[in-house]
Amino acid sequence: MSNRLKSILLGAGPVLAFSLLASAVGAEEAAAPAAAAPVTLDSGATAWMLTSTALVLMMTIPGLALFYGGMVRKKNLLGTMIQSFAITALVTVLWAVVGYSLAFTGEGAFIGGLERFLLNGMDKGALALPNPVPESVFMMFQMTFAIITPALITGAFADRMKFSSMMVFMTLWLLVVYAPICHWVWMLDEKGAPVGFLAKMGVLDFAGGTVVHINAGIAGLVACLVLGPRKGYGTDNMAPHNLSLSIIGASLLWVGWFGFNAGSAVAADGRAGMAMAVTQIAAAAAGLSWMVAEWILRKKPSALGIISGAVAGLVAITPASGFVDPKGALLIGLISGVVCYWGATGLKHALGYDDSLDAFGVHGVGGIVGAILTGVFAVEKIGGTAGLLEGNGGQVMTQVYGVLITLVYTAVVSFILLKIIDMVMGLRVSAEEEREGLDIAQHGETVH
Repeated sequence: MSNRLKSILLGAGPVLAFSLLASAVGAEEAAAPAAAAPVTLDSGATAWMLTSTALVLMMTIPGLALFYGGMVRKKNLLGTMIQSFAITALVTVLWAVVGYSLAFTGEGAFIGGLERFLLNGMDKGALALPNPVPESVFMMFQMTFAIITPALITGAFADRMKFSSMMVFMTLWLLVVYAPICHWVWMLDEKGAPVGFLAKMGVLDFAGGTVVHINAGIAGLVACLVLGPRKGYGTDNMAPHNLSLSIIGASLLWVGWFGFNAGSAVAADGRAGMAMAVTQIAAAAAGLSWMVAEWILRKKPSALGIISGAVAGLVAITPASGFVDPKGALLIGLISGVVCYWGATGLKHALGYDDSLDAFGVHGVGGIVGAILTGVFAVEKIGGTAGLLEGNGGQVMTQVYGVLITLVYTAVVSFILLKIIDMVMGLRVSAEEEREGLDIAQHGETVH
């Protein structure tokens, strides 16, 4: 070997070695999993969440206020509507002070902490991890859910609870019933892993079947049982005084529900689009199935029936909206319309309780039906979890466990709160005030 060749090889050796080392390091880096990209603000998702928040707030004021207001007797119109308005103001303050912190902070499986007491530390740059939207927007979106849930309860005891007692009950109920259950189902850590114990069990609730509807429906049932029936229930004419108001209210609820369900994707993506589609399909199917059932049994399709059916379908699709396809939504709607019609008529009359505006018959029964059927119709390609029809029969039992746990906790704690308030300040207006009407007796106003 010539001296020139030796020098070339000796000179190239270090270069070749370095090249091989670099190649090996590069291969090792390529084989290693890439680090997850940090979550950054998504302006499209933020815009959709701002819109959804306004839509869900519209569901309570004016939607629910009009829906419930039209169904009571004229002497209780203002008293009924002002309950929704006052609850909106009350829960807004409670949520900002401590409710949001109890529901959406901490590492405990049962209740949050006080990291966001008075929304401390929530600056404009804070994101609601793992979601790519400002925490202020997420907090407001969840506030609108916290507002409508206790407002739904008022339909069960319409015409007979003292306004002062109602305000105290809703304050305590939000903090010791709603906030914990919200934490159990929806609390995630910054990487999206479940923190709440129902979420860890695998309970599916996309937009509030357990958190909102079963929760409110069971509390309403307990409230109407503790209060007892209205004076003249079963003998006096207690027909709705103005169903045109109720139709307008139901229409606002239907439109606002797109924010409720599609907004729960916390994104402007295909899952939100599917949630919107199945919401529309289920509401329409349930409105028709309630109407047909009533038409067959009572010979006439009523306005109250079809709007109640549509709301029942909206309730039932809520837990399933991010997990099912249109075929599942159609069946959930058809089933829930008929079952909730039975809940608001046959079940109520058989057991003899006075659920004034069918808060339990629609929201409690509809929420239970929807939560269980979520376990039947869930599609893995849509929500990441298969249901019974895709071979995962255990999901149905998981849903049943979630329903039972929510039902028992809400019923027991609501009963205790109501009995304590009754002992301290009384729950019910006097018989004379009830005959006079809550508008005059409780608020000194009336509608002419």
